[in-house]
Amino acid sequence: MSAKAAVQIDSGTEQVDSAQEQESRTTSSSKRVVEARSPSLKDYITSQDINLARHAAAVRPFRQGEFGTGPASPSEAHRLATNQLIEKLRQPLLQSSRRLKAIGTQALHAPSFATLRSFNELKERGHRWVEATEKVWNFYFELFNLRQTSVAGMLLATDRIALDCYQTIYTHLGAARSIPSPPPFSYMETGFAPSTFRRGVILTKLGRQANPFPLIKLPYHRLVNPWILGAVPHEVSHNIQADLGLWQLLPREIFRRLRTAGIDPATSRMWARWHKEVYADLCGLLLSGPAFVTSLMDIVGNSPARTVSFNPKQVHPIPYLRVHINLELLRRMGFAKKAEALGRAWDSLYPRFLARSIPPQIRRTFPLANRLVVDTMCFRRFPQYGGKCLAEVVCYAPMHHTMVQETARRLAAGIDPGIINERFFIGAARWALDHKLAPPGVITRNFYETLQRR
Repeated sequence: MSAKAAVQIDSGTEQVDSAQEQESRTTSSSKRVVEARSPSLKDYITSQDINLARHAAAVRPFRQGEFGTGPASPSEAHRLATNQLIEKLRQPLLQSSRRLKAIGTQALHAPSFATLRSFNELKERGHRWVEATEKVWNFYFELFNLRQTSVAGMLLATDRIALDCYQTIYTHLGAARSIPSPPPFSYMETGFAPSTFRRGVILTKLGRQANPFPLIKLPYHRLVNPWILGAVPHEVSHNIQADLGLWQLLPREIFRRLRTAGIDPATSRMWARWHKEVYADLCGLLLSGPAFVTSLMDIVGNSPARTVSFNPKQVHPIPYLRVHINLELLRRMGFAKKAEALGRAWDSLYPRFLARSIPPQIRRTFPLANRLVVDTMCFRRFPQYGGKCLAEVVCYAPMHHTMVQETARRLAAGIDPGIINERFFIGAARWALDHKLAPPGVITRNFYETLQRR
């Protein structure tokens, strides 16, 4: 057989194979059309429409009174702000549900592989959106449901302390500012450390959505020991710094002042990196008084190795130095004797030779840098405070300390303390505990019962 004939035969064979493949595809396509009209596939398409529609209906806005109607229940402002976020997420979900129904109807009446593929792709996108929306819905559902449990009264009390901190700041600014709303909302979560989620911040646990109001997370062990609730003014102060527009200003000012004073760039940048936690501490101290420092010592007083440990990426100051930063402000607030006593106690727990593990440049420049940072944050006037400084906006004077001591005695005796600010209750509980005015359980019970009645 010639080579030409062989090519012709091969060519003919290819044509036959091609025709057979075409016939096979046509038959397969025909079968798919027939199968699309089968009852089982019809049930599948119909059930997907139903499932997505019901998913969208389930992640509904929260109803008024759904989480109780008592004083510990979420306020209308919190409920409505949360519902706005849920509605924002539900709109694309409801649109997906309507589109899925339309394509499903098309697939039932004029089935084809292309239509069925579009149907399943849209179903997949819809269910991904369901998961994202449900993640947010579940978060607030659990958050609000806590207000119907045994810790509801404790959370209400911490709400009132947080609200008083905000009111104190905003009513003493040198110029009126837009009033933030809704106010902070406290919740309990397992874990060791408290924290806050600021208003408007994008949160992973909310599916990268903006948080509609400040959240104050408190571990249970903090709630049962109210004298260490300095975490509340601390976490609220993070939100105050952000709401007042000081988030970018303060690190720049700190860096500028330290560099002007001759402190090296690396150390100046370190202090600028610490600005959030230092501000939250100093503002918390101005809000609640000397008890804030003792509460801080309770928390950061750990093994010597941990207390003097340095991590260049950490946003918190070195724990050993953190207490000394607060003592600097306590002295300037008029509590020099208290600052000296607490300083001696801290140095007994952590003798100065332990500080040798701190980088030499940070250790050597600390006295000067500490004074400048405290002065910048608390005693420098900024437009954000209406031309005042932080220490003029919020003040805890010796007069307030006398009032706190009287409140401590009343709390211990179960007597209503009167008109004293809620933020002073933490110091009163600490004073009552340190001076053994009543057993810890009695102090705790009276602390929460009094705040809940307000």
